[in-house]
Amino acid sequence: MTAEAHGHGHGHGVSAEADRKLLSGALALIVGFMVAEVVVGLAAGSLALITDAAHMLTDAIAIILALIAIRLAARPPAGGFTYGFKRVEILSAQANGITLLLLAAYFVYEAVNRMIDPPEVKGALVLITGVVGIAVNLLATYLISKANRSSLNVEGAFQHILNDLFAFIATAIAGLVVLLTGFARADAIAALVVAALMLKAGVSLVRDSGRIFLEAAPARIDPQALGTELCAVEGVVEVHDLHVWEITSGEPAASAHILVAQGLDCHQIRVKIEGLLAERHQLTHSTLQVDHASGNDRDAHCSDAHGTVHRSITAAGTGPDPAIPNH
Repeated sequence: MTAEAHGHGHGHGVSAEADRKLLSGALALIVGFMVAEVVVGLAAGSLALITDAAHMLTDAIAIILALIAIRLAARPPAGGFTYGFKRVEILSAQANGITLLLLAAYFVYEAVNRMIDPPEVKGALVLITGVVGIAVNLLATYLISKANRSSLNVEGAFQHILNDLFAFIATAIAGLVVLLTGFARADAIAALVVAALMLKAGVSLVRDSGRIFLEAAPARIDPQALGTELCAVEGVVEVHDLHVWEITSGEPAASAHILVAQGLDCHQIRVKIEGLLAERHQLTHSTLQVDHASGNDRDAHCSDAHGTVHRSITAAGTGPDPAIPNH
């Protein structure tokens, strides 16, 4: 007996249209200030300001990609794209992460050169621009924080803006130090701080998007523990071919082949397992194949199961077999 369940309700409480408006507002702020910062940075001879401007360029690109991804992800499934274009946002997040890593490497190189041979820096211009940048990024951060941050795509844009806020704080401090003490290397030190922040955010985005591309289980779910938990449901004899992955950020899914004891209602047990997956693990999109175990021939259901085979230690007729890896 086979049954399938597909849970929906993947809404996040914030509409795509609201996300677009919030992101568009932040984009306008970022682009406007970025242009001004490039001009001032060149005039002041400040690597910290140029670094900030480059970071803001990645902010703008991140938001543009996020807006494109939101529009594409809203399209319904069609043709061979049975999940639609939901993973476009993960491509966007990975592109953002890689861009941050490349820029971080470049600015570390430039900052080290300036530490060795520091140029003249106009501290007053750096300080004023840094303070204005803090105000602009505070507003942009506020706008994006109101959008749907359960989306890795929007979270990527948010992390860009948030890191830029910290970068402007470092830049303003560097400008103050240069203005009060004449210590020009403070500008290069601030650039190194910005590069470190970019590196941290980039690694996080590449790691998280990579997990989704590789269809790894969400970080909060342990598939081995989940298999054991499902085997503890009354009447379940065995669970195998258990897969847990994310269609896109915030949309986990699961599938499994479940064997239940002879004489029990497969449909009733499936409903119970669906409730467990949804309530305890937020796995509302599940596809379950439920069959009766056939005594000693139960392994014939799947002679080449993927992953661990979980067997109940309490179900009638199963014996004391624990969860064992399938080879």
